[in-house]
Amino acid sequence: MKNKIAYCGLDCEKCDAYIATINDDQALREKTAKLWAELNDAPILPEHINCEGCRADGAKTVFCDNFCGVRQCALKKGVTTCGDCPDMETCETVGMIFSNNPDALNNLKG
Repeated sequence: MKNKIAYCGLDCEKCDAYIATINDDQALREKTAKLWAELNDAPILPEHINCEGCRADGAKTVFCDNFCGVRQCALKKGVTTCGDCPDMETCETVGMIFSNNPDALNNLKG
C-alpha cells in the first residue's frame, strides 16, 4: 500500500493541501484555505495548508495532525491504517469517511 494512503483510506496525493505543499503552489493554498474555511466555518488561512501526508513524516494540516479522530485512533491502536484494525467494519468514525468516499474503503482493502 502506498504510504500516501491515509489511515482512513483517503488518497493524500489527491488532496489539495498535499498538492499545494508538494508543488509549493500558493494560489492553490489560498483557494483551498478559502474553501475549507467556508465548509468548516473555521479560520483557515493559506499558511495552514501544508501537508505531506497523514502517515508520512513532515508537515500536516492542523486538523489532520491534532483533530482527526481517525488518525488519533489509529496512532493509539498502533495500526498502519484502519484496514489493519479488527473494528473497521463496525467503526462509526471511519464509516463516515467510507459513506462519503467509497474509494477510501477500496484503498484499504486493495
